[in-house]
Amino acid sequence: MRRVLVDSHCHLDAPEFDDDREAVIRRARDAGVLQQVIPAIDAQGWPKLRELCGAAPGLFPAYGLHPMFLAGHRPEHLAQLAHWLEKEQPVAVGECGLDYFVEGLEHEAQQVYFDGQLALARDFGLPVIVHARRAVDAVIASVKRIGGLRGVVHSFSGSPEQARQLWQLGFLVGIGGPATYERANRLRSLVASMPLDYLLLETDAPDQPDAGIRGQRNEPARLAHVCEVIATLRGVDADVVATATTNNAKRLFNLPAAP
Repeated sequence: MRRVLVDSHCHLDAPEFDDDREAVIRRARDAGVLQQVIPAIDAQGWPKLRELCGAAPGLFPAYGLHPMFLAGHRPEHLAQLAHWLEKEQPVAVGECGLDYFVEGLEHEAQQVYFDGQLALARDFGLPVIVHARRAVDAVIASVKRIGGLRGVVHSFSGSPEQARQLWQLGFLVGIGGPATYERANRLRSLVASMPLDYLLLETDAPDQPDAGIRGQRNEPARLAHVCEVIATLRGVDADVVATATTNNAKRLFNLPAAP
């Protein structure tokens, strides 16, 4: 039986894929990655993302405002996002969140956009795809304050205690290329022991290449390697990880059967 995977976080609309996007999609499908969730980063990119996801099977958009692109966001974008969520019915709100690592991203402004998107996700009954860099505690506090939320903290790099707090709130954690590096001891320990019910696999392509393609452009086909590494860390067959994480993604994002 063919191993089926869902890339829960891939920026397939990024310009890095403009020259060979069809080939990237084909390689992903050949590797068993039959579905991809593609989160937006800014309002300007929503139309391109909609067009991309309508052009090939198995591609699902999420619309949102990424904290790293704060300079391009405007208050009216939150109202526009509400319109897009109602009209387009995406699988999630995102990519949204908080980034306390990059200098110059004003924390209060980030919080305004993050809270606004969390409230929209709650009101529309959608999961959120959250970016949390050096800001996991602040994200947890925001999720608790808004309430009524579910989602995933992608590229999770927090502590086991922070992970447990997220699980208690009904959130999953997304794991990708960083877990394939042997030096990532804390992350690999978490991946080895955490409940599979709270795990999603992701590539974050074209970023965060795994150890096998370090320094190169990442792409969704590499999810198969991520799955194998995680299975090795857990001491189980890769099919176990693939089945569990695919089911988790389908449940969180309400995905249809793979084409």
